[in-house]
Amino acid sequence: MDRLIYTAMTGASSTMGQEASVSHNLANATSTGFKAELHRLRAVPVQNALLPTRAFVVDASVSDDLASGPLQSTGRGLDMAVQGKGWFAVQLPDGTEAYTRNGSFEVSPNGILQTRNGLPVLGNGGPITIPPDVEVQLGADGTLSTVQRSGSRNNTSAVDQLKLVNPPEQDLQRGADGLFRLANGAQAPADPAVKVASGYLEGSNVNVVEQMVSMISLSRQYEMQTKLLSTAQEMDRSSTQLVAKS
Repeated sequence: MDRLIYTAMTGASSTMGQEASVSHNLANATSTGFKAELHRLRAVPVQNALLPTRAFVVDASVSDDLASGPLQSTGRGLDMAVQGKGWFAVQLPDGTEAYTRNGSFEVSPNGILQTRNGLPVLGNGGPITIPPDVEVQLGADGTLSTVQRSGSRNNTSAVDQLKLVNPPEQDLQRGADGLFRLANGAQAPADPAVKVASGYLEGSNVNVVEQMVSMISLSRQYEMQTKLLSTAQEMDRSSTQLVAKS
């Protein structure tokens, strides 16, 4: 009897976790550069010599779908998108690096190129500084140049180059803030093969139809697992009554 309870109980609990992940994906279907979370369930034997036939259901293979999302034209100079594989590098408040595909940048009052959340965007020598009263131009290799808004507009000045990285995908881990980091806490080296486009943003790679189908399937799974728990309770009650009558 308890074998049924083990499987149904842990299956229902893990299914609820999957439903939360699918809901998170759907909520970010329009978020710039968002990568869908993937969950899978599997059975794990209970590590107990007295219960060798018991198993838990666990959400043990959580991963991320790192496929590229669609590019959307914005025409804004500080909107940037990675073409194909690769990441922008940003600096966290503790000085460490994190990686994102969200290239919707802005210039702070202090002239620092940063994300919408205020994280500095990294270049060859650290955070990138943009001079005042200039227009920013972006090269395919991440080189940032500026043109004066007034006076002669024929002269361009190279400011810095974006730090673009492309570490092995299996080494990346998503943090609670939605940014990715290397699992060992190291910094990824710049990769000159990564290319970017100016005036574009990368959309979310969430497939809304697929996620909705997954949500319906998970809801049915949860209902089935709770029915199994009810069945186990009824079987236990019937067994108790039979023993009491004998």
